[in-house]
Amino acid sequence: MRIMGLDYGTKTVGVALSDPLGLTAQAVETIERKEENKLRRTCARIEELIAQYGVEKIVLGFPKHMNNDIGERAEKSLEFRDMLHRRTGLEIVMWDERLTTVAAERTLIESNVRRENRKKHIDQIAAVFILQGYLDLVHMRQEENADSQM
Repeated sequence: MRIMGLDYGTKTVGVALSDPLGLTAQAVETIERKEENKLRRTCARIEELIAQYGVEKIVLGFPKHMNNDIGERAEKSLEFRDMLHRRTGLEIVMWDERLTTVAAERTLIESNVRRENRKKHIDQIAAVFILQGYLDLVHMRQEENADSQM
């Protein structure tokens, strides 16, 4: 089962996909739009990727504040989730994405990616961190369940 990870921003959506076994996340692309509320092409591209890769679930970054409050960006992510669910019918898991962009930036710096090129990749890398965090939790729970049944 393939799972899609999304980092939803004001003008971009970073996209990552799991491998078919659901073990690792890989960056796919960054979908860009000219205006924040112009989402038709963004949703159409996400639907194309879902069909192309046989995606069965989406993990969407949920940008909470550090004090766990839900602000305007998180509200917009919930609206995006609802729209995606209506269009795709897929289960959409909201994943706490605090500090994923910071981690993505650090990864790109450590990989010696030039400052002007980081902007092209940061949303994809953040989507990878969102999705990989979810995949790791799922596998950890599976291992715990297997251990408790022994």
